[in-house]
Amino acid sequence: MTPTPAPAPFFAHRTPGGPPGLALFLNAGDPPLPVLRDLVLMLDEEGVDCLELAVPFPDSVTDGPVIRRSARRALDRGTGLDDVLAFIADVRPHLAHLRIALLADWSHSLKHRDLASATREIAAAGADGLLVHALPPRLRETHLESAAAAGLPVVTTCYTKSPPETQAQAAAQASAYLYLVAHYGRSGTAPAAGHAALAQTVAGLRAHTTSPIAVGFGVSTRQDVEAVGASGADAAIIGSAAVAAVERAQEAGADVTGAFRGFVRSVLPAAPHPTA
Repeated sequence: MTPTPAPAPFFAHRTPGGPPGLALFLNAGDPPLPVLRDLVLMLDEEGVDCLELAVPFPDSVTDGPVIRRSARRALDRGTGLDDVLAFIADVRPHLAHLRIALLADWSHSLKHRDLASATREIAAAGADGLLVHALPPRLRETHLESAAAAGLPVVTTCYTKSPPETQAQAAAQASAYLYLVAHYGRSGTAPAAGHAALAQTVAGLRAHTTSPIAVGFGVSTRQDVEAVGASGADAAIIGSAAVAAVERAQEAGADVTGAFRGFVRSVLPAAPHPTA
């Protein structure tokens, strides 16, 4: 059996002292998958580093109303894991720069499947990384072993206020990137002290990982992205603001890809950004 080739690293083009990388979160199926395909190709053209593509699931306790509405629209369109994997398999060969990290909820998308088999399917579809939401702690080692066997890098998460041992474990186990959640709360809300104030936390995590560190929650503008860069993190993750841009375009009956291109250009760091 031919081994799965290792995907290119996330945020590999980021240079020390340069602008941070950019990751955007969207729910697969919102906009509808044919429109999303054009949008994803546009993200690649614009030099966005990473798409966190979620298999939609209902009633997330960590998501604010914008992402919840998006998930419901995608679910109402019937979007499930198999649809998302077929979508990734179709679009991934056409991407020169953009990496795709799949976010799948344990209970909604994976609980009723064999984890090792599902992980192999995700890797075979062309996902560059995997983040499993709400994975039971008892299955963490099985998840890591399955991903390693499939050659699929994993995204791990921790909070700025997580205990030191929890942060260290998440950092050590990250093989795609570590998602540092800027503060407790729901997506779309920002830390009171600002993202640049996370510098001490980011520096502490560096001692436990060689993988990139990406900061999310409350990042919505170019200034926020640059503040994340000032913290020493490798990348900023924009979730609710990106999903809201899609929502506005759909409600207005506008060209979603064109409208979203404008949003992307408004948040990309001002310095020149590689596109290949």
